[in-house]
Amino acid sequence: MTRSSSPANGLLFALASASLYGFNIVYARIASFAGASGSAIVVYRVFLMLVLVGIVAAVTRSSLKAAREERGTLLLLGVSTAFVGLCYLSSVAFIPVTVAAVVFYTFPILIVLASPFVEGTRLTPALLGVVALATLGVALVVGPAFGVLDWHGLALAFAASIATAIQFFAAARCCRTGIIAKTFWIHLLVFPTAALISLAAGQLAPPSALALAPFAVAMTIGGYIIGFVLQFVALGRITAVAAGIIYCAEPVVAALSSALILNETLAPLQVAGGALVLAAIIAKVLLDQRHLKDAPLVPIAD
Repeated sequence: MTRSSSPANGLLFALASASLYGFNIVYARIASFAGASGSAIVVYRVFLMLVLVGIVAAVTRSSLKAAREERGTLLLLGVSTAFVGLCYLSSVAFIPVTVAAVVFYTFPILIVLASPFVEGTRLTPALLGVVALATLGVALVVGPAFGVLDWHGLALAFAASIATAIQFFAAARCCRTGIIAKTFWIHLLVFPTAALISLAAGQLAPPSALALAPFAVAMTIGGYIIGFVLQFVALGRITAVAAGIIYCAEPVVAALSSALILNETLAPLQVAGGALVLAAIIAKVLLDQRHLKDAPLVPIAD
């Protein structure tokens, strides 16, 4: 199916995917309250994804072969993807979902700042303005509550942002390997990385630990898997610009969900800061419109 064949459906798939990712982090926080660590959830959801991808590959007889010249890039992509999930899901054990989401969503700005060094692009005044806007927004969100926020959570959320930026640059250089094969190899690399990190942190609990919060764990794992699949479905139907704007709904959904489900609140200045970060991300996407009209959105696994 071509991208232009069903753009309306593509927008709906992307919105559903972004919403599931937003719900995902809220239920990860609920699971952490019950004792199911974010790193353990990542390990088991990656294992389940591997099983499902293997079944799909067998049924469709799809090749799982990775392009030889992209194997090193796939390794970096897998490791960075592991750190995205581990750091982001673990951050909400220390800080509110709304704060974690805003800090995490600084990754588009990090990509802008790093692109001159990684890809040789030029920083324009407009892009610098976007960076300044987002930086101000993050300062407003974190600043008023910095004294009461656990620095571990802030560090983990920002580490997830850095890992996502690395993931984007690596994924941009990995275009010869098929989607099913790429998904398989990414998760095959994520699994031992996540397991080793979880083991080193003393958080690699047996599967029975997931029963501490069965509904929250099911929502977290299910939201990730279904959101990941819908993301790939959406990318074949809409442009990168449209998808980028739709995926900006994820932190908004996370904030609204945390307010409704967890009764988390933000001060007016923090709400304004979150709005500035979201505005900066949307502005960045719109600035890229003339250059990226037909480019695919790089898939994120959070």
